[in-house]
Amino acid sequence: MSREELYRKSYFNRIGELSDLVPDAFKAFVQFDKLALSEGKLTKKLKELIAIAVAHTTGCPYCIDVHVTAAKSESVTKEEMSEAILVATALKAGSALAHGVNALNAYDENGEDELYKASYFTRLREFSKLNGDVFKAFVDFDAKTMKESILSVKEKELIAVAVAHTTGCPYCIDIHTKGAKEAHATKEEIAESILVATALKAGSALAHSVNALNAFDA
Repeated sequence: MSREELYRKSYFNRIGELSDLVPDAFKAFVQFDKLALSEGKLTKKLKELIAIAVAHTTGCPYCIDVHVTAAKSESVTKEEMSEAILVATALKAGSALAHGVNALNAYDENGEDELYKASYFTRLREFSKLNGDVFKAFVDFDAKTMKESILSVKEKELIAVAVAHTTGCPYCIDIHTKGAKEAHATKEEIAESILVATALKAGSALAHSVNALNAFDA
């Protein structure tokens, strides 16, 4: 094995070694992951689209490979996959921008102890004056990404909710949970999307363990 090759698809085969190293915890995670991705209020197809979006948010190449393959088995098209990835892209970028209101508060030394308040989000419009063309370009990108296309607004909002929980952006969680509800998603559907995100975020850490095994055995 070349130490230069930190990621190879074949490395993922080592994941099974964890079942010997930490059998109880590994078995419990596998069961959780299986249940989270199983058909429920949301179809398995939509859950795999959510999984792909979250995998691109966590940046796990093993997860991307596994869930794109699984999505194809659920008849996900390349166009549907691409739309899910662009939602993830908009949400990951949007999380950075949303946190800009905290940067504005810090810069202005507003003196408040609360780091997150819903009202802080209204400061976002200040970026239209501070960096207008770039801000406008992002808003246009975000609007086009979330617009109904091959995937419905409801599906996109459920993907967005999952990604927002992955980035940990409280403003994004608030906005897209309300957006999903407005698109007639139920609380159960939203909960399922969150659990897919939870499984994928945990799964990303677990998947990278094959790199740790390679490093340990080097």
